[in-house]
Amino acid sequence: MTLAASAVFGLIMDSITVSFASAAGATLAFLVARYLTHDFAQECFRPRLKIINNGIEQEGAYYLFTLRLIPVIPFFLINILFGLTPIRTNTYLVVSQIGMLVGTIVYVNACTQLGRLDSADGIFSPVLIGSFI
Repeated sequence: MTLAASAVFGLIMDSITVSFASAAGATLAFLVARYLTHDFAQECFRPRLKIINNGIEQEGAYYLFTLRLIPVIPFFLINILFGLTPIRTNTYLVVSQIGMLVGTIVYVNACTQLGRLDSADGIFSPVLIGSFI
């Protein structure tokens, strides 16, 4: 969807749209995980989760922000696992929005460059390769 929207709307408009949509989707997955499994996980794994819960209560926003900047870790795992923690929903939404913004702009820029291609030769242009790098 980012690819299609980037070709139509351009960098700025699509970055804003995708940023809000991705943060809303992440928060929705977070809330589903929280309301379906939070209490069960906290009861079953309380001794092991005590250290994690303390860390999240003190530095949860920083943990989340750091994880959002690491593209190797799948976002759906972050959404589900943070739903099991005591982080506040508002904090989760704001930090996710900010943390995913950089990656969103990079992906949208690369997709915007793809949308401007006239031929297959343009795939190897310095601008497009730089966008992906």
